[in-house]
Amino acid sequence: MKLCTMLFVLCLVNQSVFAQTTASVSGFQPYSALQNYQIGRELEGRNQMNEAIPYYNEAIRRCMDEISSDTATSESYVILSWILARQERYSEVIQWGERGLRANTDYRLIETMGEAYFYLKDYERALSFMQRYVNAVPQGSATATAYFFVGEIYHLTGRFFHADIAYTTAVKLNPNNSSWWYRLGLSREGAGERVHAIKAYEQAIKLNPRNQQARDALERARRG
Repeated sequence: MKLCTMLFVLCLVNQSVFAQTTASVSGFQPYSALQNYQIGRELEGRNQMNEAIPYYNEAIRRCMDEISSDTATSESYVILSWILARQERYSEVIQWGERGLRANTDYRLIETMGEAYFYLKDYERALSFMQRYVNAVPQGSATATAYFFVGEIYHLTGRFFHADIAYTTAVKLNPNNSSWWYRLGLSREGAGERVHAIKAYEQAIKLNPRNQQARDALERARRG
């Protein structure tokens, strides 16, 4: 190979490497909205929220670009609603969720909006959205979570027997959540079902021996 040709090839290689390095260092351009969201969730799960925020913001930017350019899919609205919920921007979850549902019925949006209404303390509307989700997607990825929120709504509004049923369904679908078993115990205690409450508290402690709330509740329930 002639020297000039070799130099030209090396130049192209170096430019390619430089471009990849620049993209990696300067921002999040190589990643889709979903990938940015997933990276942010992983970082947040490691208690690295400061590192997660730029990924969340980039995902939001990409979703908004898709919406403003009329290239949005239901996925655009779903990812946007998930991140806004992570950031506790619940009114915006409702706003964009409603817009997304006008374009297409995506039950992931409905479940996320149910959570947003819950945190806004609009319990009846939250209940309506959660029931709509579980009726439509009985085996969905968020069905256990939806039943848990139904249980929370019934518990907070003093409907303890209904709460028992909802929490029981939640822990049947996701039996390894100590906090959910504890909440089930509280609803049973509120309904006067002390023996069954004790069993729920014991399961909560079995799953997480450091669950002090469940330990205190178990001691109280045993005293009668």
